[in-house]
Amino acid sequence: MDFALSQEQRQIEEMVTEFVDEEVVPRAAEIDETDEFPRKLLDEMAQLGLLGMPFPEEYGGAGLDYHSYALALAEISRGSGGLGTIVAAHTSLAGNMLYEFGDDHQKETYLTPLNEGRDIGAFALSEPGAGSDVPAMETTAMAEGNEYILNGGKLWISNGSVADTVVVFAKTDEDAGNKGISSFVVRPEEDDGFHVEGTEHKLGDKGCPTAELRFDGLRIPADRRLGAEGEGFVQGLKTLNAGRITIAARGVGIAQAALDAAVEYANEREQFGQSIGEFQSIKHKIADMDTKLQAAKLLMHRAADRKIRGEDYIKQAAQAKLYASEVSREVANEGIQIHGGYGYTKDFPAERYYRDAKLNEIYEGTSEILRNTIGDQVLDG
Repeated sequence: MDFALSQEQRQIEEMVTEFVDEEVVPRAAEIDETDEFPRKLLDEMAQLGLLGMPFPEEYGGAGLDYHSYALALAEISRGSGGLGTIVAAHTSLAGNMLYEFGDDHQKETYLTPLNEGRDIGAFALSEPGAGSDVPAMETTAMAEGNEYILNGGKLWISNGSVADTVVVFAKTDEDAGNKGISSFVVRPEEDDGFHVEGTEHKLGDKGCPTAELRFDGLRIPADRRLGAEGEGFVQGLKTLNAGRITIAARGVGIAQAALDAAVEYANEREQFGQSIGEFQSIKHKIADMDTKLQAAKLLMHRAADRKIRGEDYIKQAAQAKLYASEVSREVANEGIQIHGGYGYTKDFPAERYYRDAKLNEIYEGTSEILRNTIGDQVLDG
């Protein structure tokens, strides 16, 4: 076991940390307040190669290993939880679907622009009646000649209203259950029948538009299908499994931001003639916050390591995502408590970290679903 980062991994982390401190942190409160998609920041990140981190250079990616990618995403999320979601949905979901299941032409045509930041990606799986229960989806894609006709709708789609490329899951065989689901590349600007019904007004995760989409007789050529008919369900599960590592990274980043803010406040705030960090009750809170954060980091890296080695990592990714999600909320909650009354106001970022952290326990596998996954893996040996 080697717990040390390589020189390249340290350099990547330092580069992203510098960018986040200089460009993201100063804008984070404004992003949270306006809830506007930070297009300019994304353009700056594209120039640094941060929108195609884990993909090969031949497709415009940065060719980073999954440790480096997770470290970078944690730093991005430390600066802004919403920005972390934008990058994760763009890269881990839309990008990974294209890389893992697209053919060479599809990768060159759709993945390369995503990696270079010319396009933004989204992953359209969830529906009003089909969240955790994916086979309950009602969106259909009926073959007609050399085309498919999509009808239906999607909900809770990160980047959905700003995406140039959307990977959409739909039923190609309504009687085949999860074996009747396929995935397709949809191009909102090119494809008639693509409609954005609106975006959600959320508790946190601001700056990342979460959209409701509708497909009304949307025609796409058959060569937009990823893989064979009926493979979409398995493709989606594999993609979400890898994505859970990056949601763990988002949790780590938000927890780090909350801890940093709490430590700074505890050292500066004085009561009864000393900094509040000198009181045992506060010191113990800080100790628990940091211990939980370090454990979450190790779980994140363990899952990334197994992915890199080509080993099964379903349980490890689920554990990393579950634990880091809950830790991010717990650490952010204690951060508010340490700030006292100030923590409940928008004068300090402590409350933003709490609002951003809560989402980790819901998307890309709720904590309840992840516990089922982990339990199944343990019981099956």
